[in-house]
Amino acid sequence: MIEKLLELHKNSYVPISHFPVSSCVVMNDGVKFYGVNVEDASTRAGVCAERNAIFSAITAGYSKGDFKEIHVMVSSGKIGMPCFVCRQMISEVFSEDSYVYCYSTKGEVKKYMVKELCPYPFGEDDLN
Repeated sequence: MIEKLLELHKNSYVPISHFPVSSCVVMNDGVKFYGVNVEDASTRAGVCAERNAIFSAITAGYSKGDFKEIHVMVSSGKIGMPCFVCRQMISEVFSEDSYVYCYSTKGEVKKYMVKELCPYPFGEDDLN
């Protein structure tokens, strides 16, 4: 997984931040979807790597309950974490017992459960 995430960094479009991020979501059936961060001059119109990968899976027909795990790598050399916008999306489509693997470009990895990264998620019940 580390080699694939490093390779994907080359596909990030980061003319402003120069901070590539890559991600892979693994579905329960073993299919993988990849994402990189894409930004533009307004910065708010871009998309994070994690949501890019999740959106690709949803576009392919997968839905909540089909997601097994997610892998994330940032380019800083340190282990990076999903931002809170991505954590919201992760908490909506992954089960709370799913794993989030966070990598450094040096090969270090930390594993968290979704419920650890999103202990108080905003969900469908909050909309009622």
